[in-house]
Amino acid sequence: MSDINNSMSFSESDHNEEKNLAKVMSFGEALIDFLAQNTGKDEIQTFAKYPGGAPANVAVAVAKLGGNSHFVGQVGNDSFGHFLKDSLNEYGVNTNALLMTSAAKTALAFVSLDETGERSFEFYRNPSADMLFRPEDFLSEWFYTSRGVFHTCSNTLTDEHITKATHIGVRMAKMAGWIVSADINLRANLWPESGVDIERVIHWFQTADVVKASMEELVELSSDPMALIQSSLEKGVSLFVLTDGANSVRYFHKTGLIGEVATPKVSVKDTTAAGDAFVGGLLFCLSEVAGETTVALMTQEEIHKAISFAVACGALAVTQLGAYPSLPSYSEASDMLNSFTS
Repeated sequence: MSDINNSMSFSESDHNEEKNLAKVMSFGEALIDFLAQNTGKDEIQTFAKYPGGAPANVAVAVAKLGGNSHFVGQVGNDSFGHFLKDSLNEYGVNTNALLMTSAAKTALAFVSLDETGERSFEFYRNPSADMLFRPEDFLSEWFYTSRGVFHTCSNTLTDEHITKATHIGVRMAKMAGWIVSADINLRANLWPESGVDIERVIHWFQTADVVKASMEELVELSSDPMALIQSSLEKGVSLFVLTDGANSVRYFHKTGLIGEVATPKVSVKDTTAAGDAFVGGLLFCLSEVAGETTVALMTQEEIHKAISFAVACGALAVTQLGAYPSLPSYSEASDMLNSFTS
């Protein structure tokens, strides 16, 4: 591991709000999280609705940082779908590419807690509106600019048709010269009874320029996680970012550069949006260099700075309750970064 002195600091002067930032387009599911509001054994359990879905969370994270954030996907033409669109708009996400359909309902997830506080999930998504997004729904004009970042996660691989759509989106982004990002974000209970299609997942993320994964996910995909990272770099991935709970975030670059960023100690209230906040922070930083350089040509200082900022975003998110509300602004993330790198 390289031992870079992570003493660099961010200030408002580093961030030109008038800068024409590259487009960040997150593709995938937007769904309703119904969170349990009581856990008493003899109580009738009640649920409250919240906007959710990993790619939607990432889109909000980028928007709250001041990025040029767009969400691509599909929801039902129902009250939940309109609620999700309104929620994304409220946080500054462009939803011109969010489709609505009457062919299926918006996806739902019910989140319950047992006596020990462990969460359990019940998904209603078979099929849901997001799974009916088709390859022909991608429009070339969405990629009109040569400066962009296209982001996906593995939840758009659980069905053959949505998998094809995902690959079309990746192909169009690459043809436009965009940076392609993949967050593995495995959710086994969204897959058919046959389980996660490991070959499909690996093939998908190895087409990306940047891959973010947790150690837990890599263990599920391979008996030798580090070998999987190496093979991914050899097959075209430029930057592989590995998180591991509260441990340091490690990164591996195709040029052989490796490094790590320590995570700060914070008071944890809710880990729901930690990963999405991290990814949003990273994509925001990539949007600042998109069109000017490729991920393959980024220096170690640039990579380290971007991942440090992403770590600050993730650390802040766990200190607050909820998904969208916990995602930090640029100034909040900058202050957090300066506090643990000074």
